[in-house]
Amino acid sequence: MIGNVAIVTGASQGIGKATAVRLARNFENIVLVARNRNNLVETADEVTSAGAKPLVVDADLSVPAVADEIAAEAMGKFGRIDALLNIAGAVPQVDLFEMTDEQWEAGMALKLHGARRLTIRCWEALKASKGAVVLTSGNSALFPKAGYAAVGTINAAIVALAKAFADRGLRDGVQVNSVLPGPVMTGRRKSYLEHWAPIHNVSVEDAGQRFLQDSGIARYGEPEEIAELMAFLVSPPARWLTGAQLRMDGGEVTSI
Repeated sequence: MIGNVAIVTGASQGIGKATAVRLARNFENIVLVARNRNNLVETADEVTSAGAKPLVVDADLSVPAVADEIAAEAMGKFGRIDALLNIAGAVPQVDLFEMTDEQWEAGMALKLHGARRLTIRCWEALKASKGAVVLTSGNSALFPKAGYAAVGTINAAIVALAKAFADRGLRDGVQVNSVLPGPVMTGRRKSYLEHWAPIHNVSVEDAGQRFLQDSGIARYGEPEEIAELMAFLVSPPARWLTGAQLRMDGGEVTSI
């Protein structure tokens, strides 16, 4: 028996890596997808230590043909797909009036269209297993601002896309939800703070505190906390939960 299979994109770092390692407690096989093979190998070692068998697929999901390749490799190796967690993608935080067409297109190609294509390519296998899909958005979908317009816009599109997949999933027996994380202290966020701090003549620590104050929250989230939510969404107890947008942001969004 091969056992159940989960695909995790963006598995080389941050929330994606934490999710892959967490899922190793519930899934016997984890397909790890990202562009950085060296980082994926490190994730694979942690997945193995956690008790699952990893399959490393270094691929760029912004390339249209890659979705077919990932699905084919997973099916060729394991013959089934039980869960797909779309986590890959980072959108530049650039002002609405400064962001170029190329930056817009690059952000959409990976985070939105990469997830859309891979979900479609895996759909038949997910139908067969009565599986689950998670699409990762962000709480900026609820309050887009000029300073990071593309982040909010693309995240909002992902929420709508997840709802559309969930609608089809009602007929096909596939569970689909989206997750909207708030400020999580990933390597990418640390790099952003390290870049932002000297520009504004403050320390990295002060920059981090300033963002917390502006957000009105007590602390940053940890990737492992989001990973626990991801693991729940693709677990049997969550089976009746579909078409939902789950926001985990420490209370940053104060509206209903």
